[in-house]
Amino acid sequence: QVHLVESGGGSVQPGGSLRLSCTASGSFSSIIAMGWHRQAPGKERELVATVNRGGGIEYKDSVKGRFTISRDNALNSVYLQMNSLKPEDTAVYYCNAYIYVARQGSDYWGQGTQVTVSS
Repeated sequence: QVHLVESGGGSVQPGGSLRLSCTASGSFSSIIAMGWHRQAPGKERELVATVNRGGGIEYKDSVKGRFTISRDNALNSVYLQMNSLKPEDTAVYYCNAYIYVARQGSDYWGQGTQVTVSS
């Protein structure tokens, strides 16, 4: 019923920029929060940034000042503008959303998009 589709990943040099997009589609009542996590090989998935329905934003400390998350509620979409990218940012980035389907709220995940930062 619910699908999250990501785009915008790729390979860039250190200091470069990428913009990730994610759109939720299907039948659901509401999206409470949307955001991004990432997972590097051999590491656990970690939160990068989230934005809730009221506009509250949370960032991982290491991306503050470099990444900007935004959300378009009308389009059921969330975006992540990533500037001044570092090799440490290399990971698969996953879109995440807390969504109510009927009367049940659950976490949903996209398939992920690869971000590679190297020289």
